[in-house]
Amino acid sequence: MTEPLYELDDVRKQYNGRSVLQIPHLTIQQGEILALVGPSGAGKSTLLRLLNFLEPPSNGRIQFHNTPFSASQPMPLSLRRKVTTVFQRPYLLNRSVEANIQYGLRLRGRRNEQVQIDAALQQVGLQKMARQRARTLSGGEAQRVALARAIVLQPDVLLLDEPTANLDPYNIGIIEQIIRQLNEGTGATMVLVTHNVFQAKRLAHRVALLLDGRIVEIAATDMFFHNPTDPRTKAFVAGDMIY
Repeated sequence: MTEPLYELDDVRKQYNGRSVLQIPHLTIQQGEILALVGPSGAGKSTLLRLLNFLEPPSNGRIQFHNTPFSASQPMPLSLRRKVTTVFQRPYLLNRSVEANIQYGLRLRGRRNEQVQIDAALQQVGLQKMARQRARTLSGGEAQRVALARAIVLQPDVLLLDEPTANLDPYNIGIIEQIIRQLNEGTGATMVLVTHNVFQAKRLAHRVALLLDGRIVEIAATDMFFHNPTDPRTKAFVAGDMIY
């Protein structure tokens, strides 16, 4: 059994004295796709920010690659760079598709990476659009640029915050295929926030349901959908939970 990539213990996050996330314990294994599902405001995006070290927990400790991260212990830059996030609405520079993909590499001092850039373009199917202005693309194409920008950095962990929200079925299918191929081809660990339970069922190895800042249930995908133990999970899976 390999050691967890992430381990969270007694983690809480508060804003202005209001608790928005409480996780007694959570592990994330190397190479898995973990889907976080639940209603808006349940704490899913807050958890992603903690996993990306954008914010420290108010209490408790997060361990990544056996290195602790807390309010008093910042994560070293070398490890922070092993984690990349793709947001629901990616911000693209008013430059070409290729320049957007190249941008993160340049920030890290990597300037002779054309082979990697070309490979990332090919992986997301945008080779013919490399010279096109990124802000002229459709929503699905823009999201694929954001994925390529993350892929080219070769992260250990890819955090995906509603990556297919408001996209048409064609682009949803393309992006899900990219996610699946990246996970299988590189072993990258992925944490996927999604309101689409069918997407979680298609992509994830494990699924966690968050309600009111707490993990109600976390289980292997088949178990989560076909034999959940918590009645709230049963209601959520059945579509009976109103929120």
